[in-house]
Parts: sequence; structure tokens; C-alpha cells
Amino acid sequence: MKVMITGGSGFLGSHVAETLSQEGHQVTVFDKERSPYLRSDQEMRVGNILIQEEIEAALNGTEIIYHFAALSDLDVCKTKPYKAMEINVLGTVNLLEAARKKGVKKIIFASSIYVYSRTGSFYRVSKHACEELLEVYKEQYNLDYTILRFGTLYGTRSDESNSVYRYLKSALNDKKIKFQGSGEEIREYIHVKDASEICAKVIGGEYSSKAYTTTGHHRVKVVELLQMIQEILGGNVEISYDKGVNASHYNQTPYSYVPKVGHKIISNTYYDIGQGLIEMLGQIDQSPKEFEYTLEQ
Repeated sequence: MKVMITGGSGFLGSHVAETLSQEGHQVTVFDKERSPYLRSDQEMRVGNILIQEEIEAALNGTEIIYHFAALSDLDVCKTKPYKAMEINVLGTVNLLEAARKKGVKKIIFASSIYVYSRTGSFYRVSKHACEELLEVYKEQYNLDYTILRFGTLYGTRSDESNSVYRYLKSALNDKKIKFQGSGEEIREYIHVKDASEICAKVIGGEYSSKAYTTTGHHRVKVVELLQMIQEILGGNVEISYDKGVNASHYNQTPYSYVPKVGHKIISNTYYDIGQGLIEMLGQIDQSPKEFEYTLEQ
């Protein structure tokens, strides 16, 4: 199939692009910056999700769109509500309109488990609004969709907007990690390569018009993750906790609100989290050139 990935230069998008190419799909990467991970068999279209004409120009012949372009940092969204709505909601409307005009068959949308929560501030609101938009475009224009509500992603190609990356970078470079919370908070971390396999899987029609919770196999306390990082680095890492409440992030579970009943989708095989952390440390230690993967904040 011919597919386009918005935000395809970034963390999740670049991994999904690679997985889809390996499976024989014709992949176009759409982003504001050229992807450093672009393969020779992939097409690059530099464009802005806020300019509908640029989206339309990139869509010729596209059957499936993976929509990953977003302002995804919860803390940035909390302090920049206009930007969060402009990029996440208006950008999605632009994409849906372009897709409708160009006869795209299906949108696969990266949402978040925060849609189940009353935390998540403007980030949660924006993702919830996008899910509603997808449902109405299906009703009115028969534009199919699949929604993937991701848990906490981690893995190579991440950057400062990713919490696990920040923990690892601080531990490696400063020999300390400061976490805003008690450490008892629970997360369901999912490796980006496991997530990309799931993204490729749901291209099939049997996954259309459904929402799926996409998280890791195990619930992990933040304190356990930070201790794991500490042990991997030989114990020479100071861990401290600021136990003030961060209202943007959930504590034990995001499930305090139910927008639509969602199925859960996981891989039968998956990355070991310890191995995934070591892989990320190798990336950080090599001090790669900084690259802004998502739309400018």
C-alpha cells in the first residue's frame, strides 16, 4: 500500500516508517524537517501540518495516513494551550480535510491513554477532540480510522520531550535524576519498536473504526525504573524525588474517564525494558546531533 506518515521524521514516526518499508509498503514521510533516518526506498515531503495545501500536495495516490505529527510534551501543552490546540486539533482538521478531498481510505491516529483520564491538561483535551473528529468524519464522509492510545513510549531516536530519555541523559551526564513526584507513580512503558510493529499490524481492515489501548506488558513504578537505571550505571547515580503533585500527570492509573470503550492490543513478543534502557544509553553516550522531530513548539 501507499502510506504517508505525518511526523515521520520523529521518534515513533521514523520507526513506523522503517517497519512499513520492511513489510513492502510504499512510504512517504511528511514532516517539517527532513528525516535523518530516511531510507533510499522512502519519499520525503517537507511540509507543515498547519498548511492544508502542503498536505494535499503530498497525498497524491496515498491510501493510508499514519498521523503522528503533534505537540506531545504534556508539560509544554499545559503552558502553551493555544499551540497545543493549533498543532494537535487544527493540524488534524487540515489533515482530515486533505484526506477527504484526495480519497484517502483510512487514518491511523496516535492518541494517548490520557484520554481515559482527567489529568493530562490541554494535551488530553486535544487528543480527545481529535478522536471525536475522526468519528464524525467517518460518519459523514466514510473516512475510516483506527485509534491507537499509547502508553509511555521509550527507545532509540527519542529526544528531550521523552521522559525516559531525560532520566537516562541526566543519569549519564550529571550522575543524578530528579523526579517530580513520589516515585510510586505507575507507568506502562512500551518500547518504540514494539509500538511500531503494532502500528503496522493495524493497517488491516479488521482494525478499522476501533480504538485500541497500546501499552507495555508490565506495570512499572517509576521508582523501579529509576533504580534500574541506577543499577545499569553501577549505582553511581543520585535519585531524588520532589513529592509535590504534578496535576498534568496521572499517579496510579489514567482510567478515571471513559470516552469510548477501547480494546487493548499488545505484541506476543516484546522488548525487555532493561535491554531497551541500555540501547538508549548507547544512543545518548554517542552524543548525536540534536534534531527537532516534531513540529516547532
